[in-house]
Amino acid sequence: MQADHFDQQKLLALAAEDVALAQLAHRRRTLPENAAVAAAEEAQRTLAADVVRAETEVRDLDREQKRLETDVDGVRARADRDRQRLESGAATPKEMTSLQQEMASLARRQGDLEDQVLELMERREAADEVLATAQSGVDAARADQAAAEQARDAALAEVAEGEQTHGAKRTEVAGTVPEPLLALYERIAKQTGGTGAAALHARRCEGCRIELYGTELAAARNADPHTVIRCENCNRILVRTAESGL
Repeated sequence: MQADHFDQQKLLALAAEDVALAQLAHRRRTLPENAAVAAAEEAQRTLAADVVRAETEVRDLDREQKRLETDVDGVRARADRDRQRLESGAATPKEMTSLQQEMASLARRQGDLEDQVLELMERREAADEVLATAQSGVDAARADQAAAEQARDAALAEVAEGEQTHGAKRTEVAGTVPEPLLALYERIAKQTGGTGAAALHARRCEGCRIELYGTELAAARNADPHTVIRCENCNRILVRTAESGL
């Protein structure tokens, strides 16, 4: 293919914009802010699970305490009835002995139950502290997530601005390149997954970093300036400049 030497030079500007756009795309995919957001979300999920466990523990303790308090009330009521029977003077000596024994047993039972209630109250207090800590952790994780999302959005906005700037510049440069040469560039860029042209600098292709030698170097040296030459290794258009070393 023949193309004006100066039009070939424009391909380097086009390639530079493509490199910039590729770097921006890579930055968009690998933003550290994305990892920070994901970490905050994971922390929030973990802490939310801690909250659920702590809430379950509190509810279980409340139910157990209510059951014990009901048992205490039942024991007290039974002891009160026994006491009233004793104080009424209507009980026989044998019944009085039985009532006194039962009241002693009920007193021991009531003491045991009240000790269990106190122990549960202590456990409930500890569970409340665990729940409060977990909830504070969730709140902190939410704040961290909001801050991380704000930082991510700011970084994405910066990337988008760069993409808009370099995209507009690429369109501008591409508009000055003859259609056949541009079509060749685009086809090669699609094949390489990057750029379609590279500078020949110090006898080295700047696209694949392979140095030309032998017949390939001789062909590049002897080619007409308006002849489009290609790198035999990466297939890119080789753009010759004053620094090509030919």
